[in-house]
Amino acid sequence: MNRITLALTGASGMAYGLRLLECLLRAGCQVDLLISQAARIVAKQELDLQLPTGNAEVVAFFDARYRGHGGRLTAYGKEEWFSPAASGSNPAAAMAVCPCTMGTLAAIAQGLADNLIERAADVMLKEKRPLILVPRETPFSLIHLRNMTALAEAGATILPANPGFYHRPGNVEQVVDFIVARILDHLGVAHELMQPWGG
Repeated sequence: MNRITLALTGASGMAYGLRLLECLLRAGCQVDLLISQAARIVAKQELDLQLPTGNAEVVAFFDARYRGHGGRLTAYGKEEWFSPAASGSNPAAAMAVCPCTMGTLAAIAQGLADNLIERAADVMLKEKRPLILVPRETPFSLIHLRNMTALAEAGATILPANPGFYHRPGNVEQVVDFIVARILDHLGVAHELMQPWGG
């Protein structure tokens, strides 16, 4: 079972993160889910979704939401330093931070590792595992660009939530799926969200 760490942070674009979670679980992945407090606020603001705070409640919530998904979900709090994601001795196959705030991106770029999301990303970089960061910000400041450059040089993939329109999306869900499909491609997870170019 492909094991992926997924972090949801407080950037706009919570629909991307939740659709990615759904697709990972439906693909049969084992997902270690990390949710920041700001992500809970954004989920309520953007989607009228009240995410639970307890780990068991988070798992029950998404298991019910994506009933019969076929994957395996575990949730961890921001200071659970004994979780698998916190150590290079038990890293996931890959990690995505979706959506990714500029604050989280900056902290990862500087190696701060002050909470589990930052530490898990730090583990991915030091163990040379795929780390995908999905910022949803515009415009980018010079500080943002320098942090993204540092992360790209360290081996991370910067995948901004900038959807294409050549597939002529007919609704918001198809716009979201464009980005989620690209993330899944970089995670090495098979999907049928988009036809490959020229396919």
